[in-house]
Amino acid sequence: HYFRDFAYCDSGMIPWLLVAELVSLKGSPLSQLVGERMKAYPCSGEINYRVQDVQSSIALVRDHYESSCSPEQIDTTDGLSMEFSDWRFNLRASNTEPLLRLNIESRGDSQIVKQHVSEIEALIKREDVS
Repeated sequence: HYFRDFAYCDSGMIPWLLVAELVSLKGSPLSQLVGERMKAYPCSGEINYRVQDVQSSIALVRDHYESSCSPEQIDTTDGLSMEFSDWRFNLRASNTEPLLRLNIESRGDSQIVKQHVSEIEALIKREDVS
């Protein structure tokens, strides 16, 4: 974490001080505050897949969503990231293992996360069989 008011330097201590301040001001335990955020923005966590061809799997997923869902934003800085009105995902190759890594997030709807995990997983498995 880098902080403008700390001469643009990084610090591991400042985030924990900010968290301690937030817990104090809210009067709630950290677990409750984290739980509220997790409920507001559910995510899949990182899901790993072993595939024969990582780039082909990523290309198939991209083609599917570009043609069927009109993503609001596409970023290829780190694999493939696509953003839609109420959810987003990142699909990328691992730098250290022969794995494809998937992360999905939504705005307040865990069913959307589950639905798209299943959908992308089916695409990945279909590509891996071909």
